[in-house]
Amino acid sequence: MGCFLPVLFLLLLPALFLLFYFHVAAFSLTRLGLSPEGAVLFFGLCLIGGIVNIPVSRRRITVEEGPVFYFPFFFYYPPRVREQVIAVNLGGAVLPGLFSLYLLGRAPFAETVVATAIVTAVAKWLSRPVPGTGIILPAFIPPLVAAGAALLLAQQNAAPVAYISGVWGTLIGADLLNWPRFKEMGALVLSIGGAGVFDGIFLVGIVAALLT
Repeated sequence: MGCFLPVLFLLLLPALFLLFYFHVAAFSLTRLGLSPEGAVLFFGLCLIGGIVNIPVSRRRITVEEGPVFYFPFFFYYPPRVREQVIAVNLGGAVLPGLFSLYLLGRAPFAETVVATAIVTAVAKWLSRPVPGTGIILPAFIPPLVAAGAALLLAQQNAAPVAYISGVWGTLIGADLLNWPRFKEMGALVLSIGGAGVFDGIFLVGIVAALLT
């Protein structure tokens, strides 16, 4: 029995951590104006929506080019062409983007624009396109930068400014400004607001609201 309890605790630890994380997220979202029920619903939809990618564009990319010459013989390898899908992530772009538009009515416009520009610059600087994968970005940086910018620029309305700037700054800086490089990455599915960017946007509502 003494050995069983530590094993049971280890088995339940991920569930307890997820439950704690869920409560913290819901509390943070209530500070942004949602009811407790609405916060739980929005958090759950964003979590589930993280695996839903909505295709918006398709294009054919060349994976391997030819011809290749070997003297004194001639060999030709036809180029390998595949379809690349550009998608928008439901939980990492669509839902946070819509909620950001809702929060615009509670946020000072000029301060929000400046904070968004700051987060955009940092996200663009730190984002790294990885061939075959997509855009990679340190998850905690956008929320922390957004919260810091909001506290400096809009102390009385820091929470909505932090959320809006964190979401749009990350999407613009990490994904949209790297759009010209999408073709070189070779990934068959590139998701705006997904992959390595989703974690940063998902944490914006939690970290930014708590810090403000």
